[in-house]
Amino acid sequence: MNQPDRAQMLKEVLKENPKDAFARYGLALEYAKAGEIEAALAEFKTLLELHPEYVPGYQMAAQTLLDAGREQEGKGMLEKGIACAKKSGNQHAQSEMEMMLAELE
Repeated sequence: MNQPDRAQMLKEVLKENPKDAFARYGLALEYAKAGEIEAALAEFKTLLELHPEYVPGYQMAAQTLLDAGREQEGKGMLEKGIACAKKSGNQHAQSEMEMMLAELE
């Protein structure tokens, strides 16, 4: 299945269930992969507003921001993600984001 098909399928899922975290995350990743940075960031923003505990959303939103050269925003997103990962006990994601942040210092 190619990217537009996957993105379209995820949009259909979201039409049925706008709060589906996995579909929203997947669509954000599809946009990021296609270089549609603003669309990806809009989906990550919606995802994190609906599901503030969704740790991978912070990590990939930060990665998308960093890839777009938006380092300060990326750092802020990593800091939020690290706090969320700590709170939820997700040590793997926490350490990955801490390493990403350390590389930016």
